[in-house]
Amino acid sequence: MAEHRPCTARNETPLQRADRNFVELLQELRVTQTGVQILFAFLLSLAFTSRFEDLDTVQRVTYVITLLLAVLAAALFTAPAALHRSLFQQGAKPRIVQVSSRLATTGLVVLVFAFSGSVLLVVDVTTGRAGGIAASAATFLVCVGLWGLLPQLVRRAGLRDETAGTAEEPAPARSAPVQVPAQLRDTVRQPSALRGTTPRGEASARRR
Repeated sequence: MAEHRPCTARNETPLQRADRNFVELLQELRVTQTGVQILFAFLLSLAFTSRFEDLDTVQRVTYVITLLLAVLAAALFTAPAALHRSLFQQGAKPRIVQVSSRLATTGLVVLVFAFSGSVLLVVDVTTGRAGGIAASAATFLVCVGLWGLLPQLVRRAGLRDETAGTAEEPAPARSAPVQVPAQLRDTVRQPSALRGTTPRGEASARRR
């Protein structure tokens, strides 16, 4: 069947490739899920502290929005597991991987805003509104740079290296013909394929 033929450089079938991609995706989600869990636990516990009563309206709104963003990010990161469980053994693994990748990417975008909102809230409470806005903007730029721009730069660098390697690849060297001195030409035996092509006149002269 066509769907079981190797289709990648790893000699994988489409199903094998989908299995490997899904396992790699789950490993990535385990890393991001840890950060979401820590942030979510912090935000939940913050509402039960004595300092929470001193928050003004802007800080309370920031807290609620950040909490909801953290919940949304956690839901997006756990959705691939629920999707896989719902479509288990139904031959939809490639589609599961495709949808799960989009869910994970959306979760990272939401997590950027959740991190920025939590930093805004904490720094606003501790140092002031201007410091909170500056710290939140710096957090947003760092996350966008590391999660968005850095992969693009690495991919472009890889493409440039591949292009440069292809352009600089030397052509295979051709072996120069062996020059036989005139004095030794009569002593060199001819190849077996050419032995039968000796001219008759030359052969008769040798017999004489």
